[in-house]
Amino acid sequence: MAERVQQFTRRADWPLLATTLMLVAIGLVAVWSFSPPSANLFWRQLLWALLGIAAFFAFSSIDYRIFRNHGALLLGLYGAMVVLLVALLFFAPATRGVRAWFQIGSAGIQPVELVKLVLVLVLAKYFSRRHVEIARIRHLVISGIYVGVAALFVMMQPDLGSAIILGAIWLAVVTFSGIHLKHIAVFGALFAVASVIAWFFILEPYQKVRITSFVNPYHDPRGGGYNTIQAMIAAGSGGVWGKGIGYGTQSHLAFLPEAETDFIFAAFAEEMGFAGVLALLAIFGIFFWRLARIGMQAQDNFAKLFVLGFGSFLLSQMLVHMAINLGMLPVTGIVLPFISYGGSSIVTILAGVGILESIRIHSRSEVAHATLGG
Repeated sequence: MAERVQQFTRRADWPLLATTLMLVAIGLVAVWSFSPPSANLFWRQLLWALLGIAAFFAFSSIDYRIFRNHGALLLGLYGAMVVLLVALLFFAPATRGVRAWFQIGSAGIQPVELVKLVLVLVLAKYFSRRHVEIARIRHLVISGIYVGVAALFVMMQPDLGSAIILGAIWLAVVTFSGIHLKHIAVFGALFAVASVIAWFFILEPYQKVRITSFVNPYHDPRGGGYNTIQAMIAAGSGGVWGKGIGYGTQSHLAFLPEAETDFIFAAFAEEMGFAGVLALLAIFGIFFWRLARIGMQAQDNFAKLFVLGFGSFLLSQMLVHMAINLGMLPVTGIVLPFISYGGSSIVTILAGVGILESIRIHSRSEVAHATLGG
């Protein structure tokens, strides 16, 4: 145990850890400010954050190569995730028409957050051995099936936003692995067909209204366009310096719905202003810079692909959330990584950051051994 602590202390990426803890802290303050006082969401999020930090240290102390070298382990995890997604459709309570959470006491567990991390591991494992054969269409099809099966059950909840993030993870990994332009065209056509099928047979009426009202939210300001309008008002009313923590009128007077989850960026912009948003983006920027450095210094394809997939998961989710809050994309229910309220999300993300640290630690260890051996 002492050796592992010493190894972590000497080889960990401390700027990555520091920015991670800063983002978690900002998220806790935001949840405290924006959630209803009677809901006790802050204390729940604090507990989840502590569990996430424990997961971070647990995964950072494990050699990441256990995932690279044991494909059966990853297939087992993937299978378990699919079973959980199927079970949601039958046993999860419906919350605003969506079956996305298992209710365990007062806590809600959202399996799709775990699916995102497991899918990154599965795709990294799959393409780490086959990246030189990426031109073969069968590898794209097989990897697409892994994603498609999970995305299908997520769509059936229905959770359009998470299904889009799963697709973004797959697209990032296959693009980095060397996909041909003709394959992109083929999958673009398949995506168009899938979108038509989803529109007529999978999406709920309220989801269709969200998409159509995106073009002109003021056409139905009290219906489909309400959330978008209120989010834009909140984001713009903060000005340069913001209204101050706890003084956001849009969130605290309940004009802005789901201020602690789906629209937390707009609520944050209202209270912290443009300066606060720039500071938040700067912290995210340092986080992604350190993540990229770990990927560039990684010693094997699995590690590089995991860093790419995990980074794509967080970056795409961050950008989509912000774009929705600024009225640039239809409302799809995407949370802001580290910041939005959600136990499953924060624990999963911190576990993923733990794997990043493991890659950093053991990649540097390999370099040191190679230098001594040379």
